[in-house]
Amino acid sequence: VTMEMKDSGSVVLTAYHPHSPARIPGMEQSFVQDIPPGHSPSSRKSLSRCRRINRMLSNESVPPAFSRSNSQASVDSTSMEDFWCEVESIKESREDGSEEAMLLEFKPADEGELEAEWLQDVGLSTLISGAEEEDGQALLSTLTRTQAAAVQKRYNTYTQTLRKKNKHTVRDVRDIFGASDSSPTFETVPVSPVSSNGIQLPGQKPVWKSVSSKSCLDCGTDKGSPSITEELSYDVSFSESITVLPKTQEWPKNQRFKKEDSALPKFVVRKSRFGLTEVGDLSPEDMKKIRYLSLIELTAFYDALGVELKRNRVERVRGRENGLFGVPLIVLLENDQKKVPGIKVPLIFQKLLLKLEETGLETEGILRVPGSASRVKNLHQELEAKFYEDTFDWDQVRNNDAAGLLKMFIRELPSPLFTVEYLPAFITLVEKISKIKLQLQALHLLIMLMPEANRDTAKAFLQFLKKVVANEGKNKMNLWNVSMIVAPNLFIYKGKRANQQEMQAAATTAHIVRLLIRYQDILWTVPSFLISQVRKMNEAAMNNSKRQLMFDKGVRKLLRRKTMERERPERPEGAVTFPPYLQSDIPEGVIRVYAPLHSKVSMAIQLNSQTKAKDILARFHCENSCGSSQNVRGQIQSLHEIGGNIGQHCLDPDAFMLDVYRANPQAEWVIKPKAT
Repeated sequence: VTMEMKDSGSVVLTAYHPHSPARIPGMEQSFVQDIPPGHSPSSRKSLSRCRRINRMLSNESVPPAFSRSNSQASVDSTSMEDFWCEVESIKESREDGSEEAMLLEFKPADEGELEAEWLQDVGLSTLISGAEEEDGQALLSTLTRTQAAAVQKRYNTYTQTLRKKNKHTVRDVRDIFGASDSSPTFETVPVSPVSSNGIQLPGQKPVWKSVSSKSCLDCGTDKGSPSITEELSYDVSFSESITVLPKTQEWPKNQRFKKEDSALPKFVVRKSRFGLTEVGDLSPEDMKKIRYLSLIELTAFYDALGVELKRNRVERVRGRENGLFGVPLIVLLENDQKKVPGIKVPLIFQKLLLKLEETGLETEGILRVPGSASRVKNLHQELEAKFYEDTFDWDQVRNNDAAGLLKMFIRELPSPLFTVEYLPAFITLVEKISKIKLQLQALHLLIMLMPEANRDTAKAFLQFLKKVVANEGKNKMNLWNVSMIVAPNLFIYKGKRANQQEMQAAATTAHIVRLLIRYQDILWTVPSFLISQVRKMNEAAMNNSKRQLMFDKGVRKLLRRKTMERERPERPEGAVTFPPYLQSDIPEGVIRVYAPLHSKVSMAIQLNSQTKAKDILARFHCENSCGSSQNVRGQIQSLHEIGGNIGQHCLDPDAFMLDVYRANPQAEWVIKPKAT
């Protein structure tokens, strides 16, 4: 079975705001109008209605204007049956009062406002305010050619709009970036490939080849997967890779994708000498810079493909400040962290996933077969009252009811899990981009853009869905089945009637969920070219700070006074003595590793070309096997790179340390538990 999808700019994606003080009149029209109300989806009559809807949406019943040659989508009557049954189930749950919903209010954008918001979102508000801030200058100094072009395009549009409105004098782009000609351009970073630690190595060219090695991140399908495996490169920015494609290579207007699991290609990301970096391996400060760069890169990537990157502008609707359902993720986490410090996924969400993983993975039709609406409603109310008191009886919860509560939690989030601002970008990456590899690259950048709370919660959810698919033999839920059920809970859109345009969006969102589940291990790995730019940002910021200090007379006087104090023979009372690992008198190629939780807290280690991070960990474990406490021996310890041109970086155990050391010789090296 294949699906044909044609590019169309007429599909409007909106999102539902699931929490409100009162129902909105006429809300029933937000879903498929042709589905009659009433009846449980689990009944035979409801199932026949779902099938009738699919027959109505199939190519056979479409009016002549939607012939196969120009239809938005072509599917058979059963391929999307689960999707529409799930839509009806959601509709009925809202009709019986167990859920309430309202449409998010979308703000109209004045001319130039979108560009101004974009510049602010990428950390370049200085271009709007006119202030001279080091962070903005550091960011601009790291941009590649395509990224700089994307920034310049938005800035030019913004300034031209302001001049038309005669609001105030606008700085010329040449004044900001030092360009002297009439077609100003940004000063950009050379577009040479970078090694996987993020440091560019001139003269190297990316090698694209098929691999069959296990020393890599492997994302594909085992059953009937393609014999050739393609290696993904993180060495060059995705947008720069587009520019070297042959100009004769164009994307077909009608793109096709198969719903069979085996139709998805197999991709791997080979570990370089610097290993791989997961999202949680970097400090929050560096991840903030990753988000800036990801939005710039995503914009440049879409520009290179000739695709418009659309964003929603939404009126902020405040959710509940307490409780479980309908509460913003950030508020839930703040409340939960009072009970469990450092928690990254809401406790109620974790508990629902745990319940299903323990007892529901082998349940036939899990996620697809709905639970009892009345039971789910009662459980919802009971959870709100008893969860934080630890008096809720989880043994009473049936698996299908737990699945219903899980989906309800996602639907009732005040803002969609994958953020309402970028929902159009998710849809566009499938509707406008035909190649799976390019879709995956765009999806990768969108994941990097997500707020931390959303990204961590989405990761936990996708890991659970992967386990559901892995038990297909018993639960009868393959990758496409799971994707169709989950899609309407994540990407609910508005349509006046069930037509081919809505069918296209249905197939599109199911395909997006399928990509998220299949390639999640790749998507939560930080591309090395972004780490390269973060390192350069940090180096540029440090250099700017040093230059500022040199010209600050007050600081120089203070330094002279401190120097005189150091020359005194007596040490002041209470003076701080820096530990050995912070001292700089260490020979080349030797690092001092600090392990504050071990009995032997520091050790000087001579690096060679084969020394890996796991070798250093093993040496510390051997030296401290008797002296360390039981708690330390039971924890998973990792080697961290701290300071220099990175905030904090948890190293891959397979990272070759001499290469990492040369990339960041000013770093400190600390062994401590990895943040989970």
